[in-house]
Amino acid sequence: MPGLLRGMARTAVVAGTATTVSNRVSRRQSERWAAQDAPAYQEQPPAAPQAAAVAPDPIEQLKELGQLHEQGVLTDEEFAAQKAKLLG
Repeated sequence: MPGLLRGMARTAVVAGTATTVSNRVSRRQSERWAAQDAPAYQEQPPAAPQAAAVAPDPIEQLKELGQLHEQGVLTDEEFAAQKAKLLG
């Protein structure tokens, strides 16, 4: 019986040590990856402000909606909703 207990104790110590080492390695590796990725995100230049977009012509938009409706892309309800949005 003492040999069995000694074997179980040794197995528990080895398993606990292996788990601790594995967790430490994983933590260090994830910290290194995070440190490598961080500069890539910080170096991106800010997006250039876009020039004020000219408001699209409502007549052209209505024509496009009409074409989509004729092609069957938009249902009657969708067409009516989009038309009401455009016309205010």
